[in-house]
Amino acid sequence: MQEIGNSEIRVAHPALICDAAQPCRWFALYTASRHEKRVALHLGQREIEFYLPLYKSERKWADGSRVTLDLPLFPGYLFVHIRRSERSRVLGVPGALSLVGGTGGEPAWLPEATIDALRAGLEARRVRPHPWLTVGQRMRIRSGALAGFEGIVVRKKNSLRVVLTVEHIMQSYAVEVARDDLEPLSPGELPRSGNLQ
Repeated sequence: MQEIGNSEIRVAHPALICDAAQPCRWFALYTASRHEKRVALHLGQREIEFYLPLYKSERKWADGSRVTLDLPLFPGYLFVHIRRSERSRVLGVPGALSLVGGTGGEPAWLPEATIDALRAGLEARRVRPHPWLTVGQRMRIRSGALAGFEGIVVRKKNSLRVVLTVEHIMQSYAVEVARDDLEPLSPGELPRSGNLQ
């Protein structure tokens, strides 16, 4: 079954149920430039579960017409939910370049909570890609689908945004939030583990 929604493309197949002996994990898949949707379609045809976060972007063409496009939130990346033994099946997809690695050259998996929070955040709020940041004031989101997640506050026009980061793939995205939904981190407070940043 294949679904195309406002914020994601995902496929799941009942025959690919994971078990304790061979658990499925989420891995970040690096793709050829501007091939994320094509790779997603190939993964769907091969019945490999994946998650491609999308956002809506309005564009104005040279003739003055306006269109709304669904674009990848993290250019060059999507996420696959596989067993380690299925790595070659994924890398055999045209446009799939590599699984993001960890220590020792092995692919590093992402916690299920990271993907769940990303999915919930996309459904609940308006998001945009944002450049990778390492400086700025850190804040914690107090309420909503992303409650407890920490990020860096930036301003765009009259709105307040928090930039959240998936450090694993060094990609960030900005989420619009109300000032009342934020709380500052104490100066000596360390980021909580398991958060996007």
